[in-house]
Amino acid sequence: MLQCIFLLSDSGEVMLEKQLSGHRVDRSICAWFWDQAISQPDSFKQQPVIASPTHYLFQVFREGITFLACTQVEMPPLMATEFLCRVADVLSEYLGGLNEDLIKDNFVIVYELLDEMIDNGFPLTTEPNILREMIAPPNIVSKVLSVVTGSSSNVSDTLPGATASLVPWRTADTKYANNEIYVDLVEEMDATINRDGVLVKCEINGDVQVNSHITGLPDLTLSFSNPSILDDVRFHPCVRYRPWESHQFLSFVPPDGQFKLMSYRVRKLKNTPIYVNPQLTSDGGTCRLSVLVGIRNDPGKTIDSVTVQFQLPSCILSADLTSNYGIVNILSDKTCSWSIGRIPKDKAPSMSGTLVLETGLERLHVFPTFQVGFRIMGVALSGLQIDKLDLKTVPYRFYKGFRAVTRAGEFDVRS
Repeated sequence: MLQCIFLLSDSGEVMLEKQLSGHRVDRSICAWFWDQAISQPDSFKQQPVIASPTHYLFQVFREGITFLACTQVEMPPLMATEFLCRVADVLSEYLGGLNEDLIKDNFVIVYELLDEMIDNGFPLTTEPNILREMIAPPNIVSKVLSVVTGSSSNVSDTLPGATASLVPWRTADTKYANNEIYVDLVEEMDATINRDGVLVKCEINGDVQVNSHITGLPDLTLSFSNPSILDDVRFHPCVRYRPWESHQFLSFVPPDGQFKLMSYRVRKLKNTPIYVNPQLTSDGGTCRLSVLVGIRNDPGKTIDSVTVQFQLPSCILSADLTSNYGIVNILSDKTCSWSIGRIPKDKAPSMSGTLVLETGLERLHVFPTFQVGFRIMGVALSGLQIDKLDLKTVPYRFYKGFRAVTRAGEFDVRS
């Protein structure tokens, strides 16, 4: 049972406090937590569960905001962590993002959501589709009405029918003139390439995102051509686990609208779609930089939104960098950003220039790491393929569409 939830800003300020039980948790626990976070900046944020002198603490860090939950009793730690992740996802969806200003501007809605999501320390309603029927998302009209009428509540007077259903994520009386469902494979490639150009790590983190608009209570099955490549799968509560465990297909009654059906990981990939070759040579107080970008393994689709970004070492006084393709910008914090866009087929984009070292240094001793970004529409680089999507219970026909996109995640090239 959770006893309290705090939302902390990136400066340690308590933006929101929600007591969940009769036992009140003092705010001094946040001061202890922040002192520990400052004294152990790297390792502390990687600990999802922390034992303080008086409480067990659970933390989730999102977009500069720390979601902190406290309890003094034994409880499954994954339940607390999963609930905090749900809170962060719901707030991000409701507010159109997640930052300190949005939280402060929508205090009332945040409190109302927490009231419905957890009851006496136990998770209750966490499905976004049902929460939308209970609490209206913020908009300009509702803010104007609250100022005019003096009422700031967005809570509906009627309880959604699905809260008492066996499928609480979906209402039974949903009706559409056109029945359709869209399935998207959204993948991010994480890769690390060492200074010798050797691929140290390459893996895919992916989501199966669904947008469903189907009348009634549909029962769907989704199968893949090659499900054996998937690791660390994680499902939406609507998925029945036994069919996946025995035959590796998804059987589910979908929520209405957009939702994430499952997430997965594909490990130990052998190739990346593009290469980035940085070369640095320094002597006599200057450093010569050259970066070459090109297609290594053609995925058969256009690679666009290509960017290369790196942080200039603190010992660099000035930099003069130019490219034969794209735009190079050097920001005031010494961040260099090279926006390439789409890689042309007739030439390989290159960036080169000179870096001036501070007085007294002959050679560069700290070498930057290059962060690479790209996007490929229409292909899942993991190799995952959807085989078929069938509707079992409802006799009418429906339209189904499939798409895929792969983006760069933590794609680092060391120099």
